[in-house]
Parts: sequence; structure tokens; C-alpha cells
Amino acid sequence: MTKQPHSLATTLFPVGLLLIAMASIQSGASLAKSMFPIVGAQGTTTLRLIFASVIMLLILRPWRAKLTAKSLRTVVIYGIALGGMNFLFYMSLRSVPLGIAVALEFTGPLAVAIYASRRAIDFVWIGLAITGLLLLIPTGGSSEGIDLVGAGYALGAGACWALYILFGQKAGADNGVQTAALGVMIAALFIAPIGIVHAGATLLTPSLIPLAIGVAVLSTALPYTLEMIALTRMPTRTFGTLMSIEPAFGALSGLLFLNEVLSFAQWMAILCIIMASVGATLTMRGHITPSAKAD
Repeated sequence: MTKQPHSLATTLFPVGLLLIAMASIQSGASLAKSMFPIVGAQGTTTLRLIFASVIMLLILRPWRAKLTAKSLRTVVIYGIALGGMNFLFYMSLRSVPLGIAVALEFTGPLAVAIYASRRAIDFVWIGLAITGLLLLIPTGGSSEGIDLVGAGYALGAGACWALYILFGQKAGADNGVQTAALGVMIAALFIAPIGIVHAGATLLTPSLIPLAIGVAVLSTALPYTLEMIALTRMPTRTFGTLMSIEPAFGALSGLLFLNEVLSFAQWMAILCIIMASVGATLTMRGHITPSAKAD
């Protein structure tokens, strides 16, 4: 009996860390969106990745990683996928509410989980995901439909997230958490030219620096650290299941910080995608880990 409170605390501790991490990521996305009028989504992505790479460079010391030609190629693809994921996600936020963008992006890891399993039950999760997508597609003269270009960006971010998971596992097997720092640095180098061409000298606006650092901490440094701690203290399947509720955090963050009010159909669409992700995670086979990411 005396061990029960300790056992409960041990169980709830990583769950709490993961919930804080998800809240941090979506709060960071809300803060990032406030920078769009000044430097655009392109410049915001650039600043976020540059400051995140500096923070992770100091914390994880990636120069200690041992790279071969093969592992370097894997890390480069991982970094490009990370950069593309962040860039396309922020581009989607220009015209799509945060919660919906996160839900659409979740189709990437959902596809990876279903591919890893390929069982009859997966048709249920595919059906739920398709139902969610159909609820979000504009039909007729409905005012509740979302911008198709923005939705395309979010789905593209999901495709990059799938590549991020697959190549992140391969890269992480060689150099562990140092891979994350290398990936963020490569992502910054990949995206920076786009942001510089778009925003130019505006990127050097002094008032943007605190915001950019805040986005880097909330969206990368803090949640990544918390997720890594949580992942070592809970089963992978539990981790993936809990991560599946992130679209709900995105919708709530958009409502609280950006005044993005969703319709009933849009909430139902997010719920369908969450249920599909949870189901796919619980029934998946193989060793595909629902990888943490930094939006």
C-alpha cells in the first residue's frame, strides 16, 4: 500500500511532461503566427530555426557526433525533412486555423503508423482519417471550408513529418540526441535562403529577437527536452497515443491566443483524425516509433 502513491506519481510524471510539451509547442506556434505580419511565415521559420540551432548547439554539442558518409547522408535528409516540415506548417498557418493545420499535418505520422501495421483494422483508421479530411474540404458555398492552398501546405508538412520519423530513427540510431541538433542546423541552412530572400533586412529588426527566441524555446528546446524525458519513462505505444491528442491542443491554443473559433464540423474533423491516430498507434506493428517533433 505504501508503494501505490509512488507508483501513481511515477506514472503521471511523464504524462504531465508530455502534456506540458504539447502545450508549449502549440503556444510557440501561436507566438510564431504573431510574427507573420512583420517577416512572413518564411522569415519566421528562418529566425526560429536559427535560434533553435544555436540553443541546441550549446546544449547537445553536436560536434561530438561520429559521422560516416552513410550516416551523414541520412542526417542531411533528416534535417531537410525537418526544415520542410517547419516551413510548410508555418506557410499553412497563414490561412488555416492552428488546430486544423495540426490535424492535417498528423496525416503524415498516421500514414507511417498504418504502413507499419497493414492489418484489416487499419481500414477503420483510414476511414476515420478520410472522414476528417472530407469534413474540412470546402463543399458548395459553405463558409466553413478551409483554404485549399493552406491545407495543401499542411498536408505537405505531414509528408515531411513522415520522412522526419523514418530518417530520424535511422540517424538517431547512430548518434542519439546529437542528431537533433545536427538536424536543426541543417534545417536552418536549408530554409534560411528562402527567409532572407523574402524578408531581407527586416529579419534583423531588434524587436523580433525576443519573439524569435521565445518561439525557439517554446517550439523546440523545451518540448524536445520534455518529450525525450517522457519517452524514456513510458512505453512507446503510450507515448504515441498521448501525442495523438496534439491537434486538440492546437485548436485550444488557436482559440485562446489567436481567437480562432472553429465550427462544430471542424471540431468533429479534428476528433476523427485524433481517433484515427490513436487507433493506428494502438494497433501498429513493427518498430516505427511515433517520433517527437518540433513544429
